[in-house]
Amino acid sequence: MAIYPNTTLRKILGGELTLGFGVTALRASVAVPLAHAAGYDWLVIDAEHGSISLDDIGLISLAALPLGITPIVRINFSALDEASRALDNGAQGIIIPSVESKEQAEAIVSSLRYPPLGRRNWGGTAPQFGYRPPPLAEAVRQTEAETLVIAMIESSEGVRNVHDIASVEGIDALFVGAADLSLNLGVPGGFGAPALVAAIDSVIAACDQAHKVFGFGGIYDRTWAATYRERGARLVAAGADHGFVLAGATERASFLRSLSTP
Repeated sequence: MAIYPNTTLRKILGGELTLGFGVTALRASVAVPLAHAAGYDWLVIDAEHGSISLDDIGLISLAALPLGITPIVRINFSALDEASRALDNGAQGIIIPSVESKEQAEAIVSSLRYPPLGRRNWGGTAPQFGYRPPPLAEAVRQTEAETLVIAMIESSEGVRNVHDIASVEGIDALFVGAADLSLNLGVPGGFGAPALVAAIDSVIAACDQAHKVFGFGGIYDRTWAATYRERGARLVAAGADHGFVLAGATERASFLRSLSTP
């Protein structure tokens, strides 16, 4: 069987905007058709903050692959072994939070890329091929071509080393976690604060220099979201399932309660 294409990777390499749907509270495959129906391109399956298990990751990824919505798992640097298992069980991308050095970026590539670039082992099951992969050399080549590896920049240390991080072969994109970066810089939620603006400018410059994709999440202010989209962001995390449900439910309740009584 042909490999399921990583539609998000192909779009961002073609210069297109892609939108991410956070999966944190909806720990079931129902999140996938909902995100697809709403027009999203990729999932952020949150194994950093949420209570998502490897079982959840596998089931959600399997539901996503046939729909062409890219399952990307956010998982801590300290759990790179779990990140490679996520890829073995259907994920098409990994996003690692709080990357702060070139050495960390190199360790990520070593764990998540096949030789010669990395040291990832072949898992054998290959759900990305519908469990019917081609011979090993071709399976590895195709899997590498459809795997997206993203480093998150969320601290002043990460910003200081961002050019070195961006230079690492095998890292496809740098992603600003704006909420945590603002917190780390002492301006929590201050998306227009000079310190945060300067930090994000540094990330954009590093992406431009190294020809890496720039993305962001955590900016829900429309003015600043528009600003960074205009600056070339192609990976944009729009929000998460619990926030979407709460916003929709709150708006509907507000409307119904505002109706005049008979």
